[in-house]
Amino acid sequence: MTGRSLRLAVDDHGEPEIFHSVQGEGASLGAPRAFIRLSGCNLHCKWCDTAYTWNWTGTGFVHENPEKFDINTQSITVEVDEIVARVAAFEPVGIVITGGEPLMQQGRLVELITQIKTACGPVWVEIETNGSVLPIAALIPLVNQFNVSPKLSHSGNDAALALREDRLETFARLPSSWFKFVLGEPHQIDEVTALARRHRIPPDRVFLMPLGITSEAVRTRSLWLADLCLKHGFRFSDRLHIHLYGDTRGT
Repeated sequence: MTGRSLRLAVDDHGEPEIFHSVQGEGASLGAPRAFIRLSGCNLHCKWCDTAYTWNWTGTGFVHENPEKFDINTQSITVEVDEIVARVAAFEPVGIVITGGEPLMQQGRLVELITQIKTACGPVWVEIETNGSVLPIAALIPLVNQFNVSPKLSHSGNDAALALREDRLETFARLPSSWFKFVLGEPHQIDEVTALARRHRIPPDRVFLMPLGITSEAVRTRSLWLADLCLKHGFRFSDRLHIHLYGDTRGT
């Protein structure tokens, strides 16, 4: 990988996973966005719906789906100029840089975002992150919205890696940060309230989102999740892309 390239996930056709869709989650739910999915992650959630970005053949990572992925066929090195050209073709009003964990390649994201803004105008920029990697100073002013999704204990990650207090505190102090927590069971709300209280995150900047890769699973968990939002003053996030397209790449 050169200094002017990034490692991207691939779609079902082996092309870089760069696509135009509506944002399916969080504060921008329903908004049109161009998505860029980077490959690689420092965490390994056992229910991750993009395990093809990190669960490589030969690794010991545990996932609910035992399938392993070949890093050479499931990721691709793409030059910044090509990424910009593909994104500009959509004439986007906003972009979402997702993963994997995008901040693992954040040094190159500064150039990428700068060039996209030059090519496309003042687009809205979102970065989706697990909150365990600090953003560099040069990146912060280029990003309109950090979608921070800390991974709770049911993700299977070691809390010492997933819930880095200093890093969560940094995100909590950024006005551009919104927090999203994935819940599979009602009792997991206790971890959310503890984190929000510890880092003084206002309830209206916290989203609760149901775990699920089928519309049925999302809707079933939404029933009790909405009650938790009402009880604690948090916001509810659906998984709109699951309802529209299912658990598919490039959507």
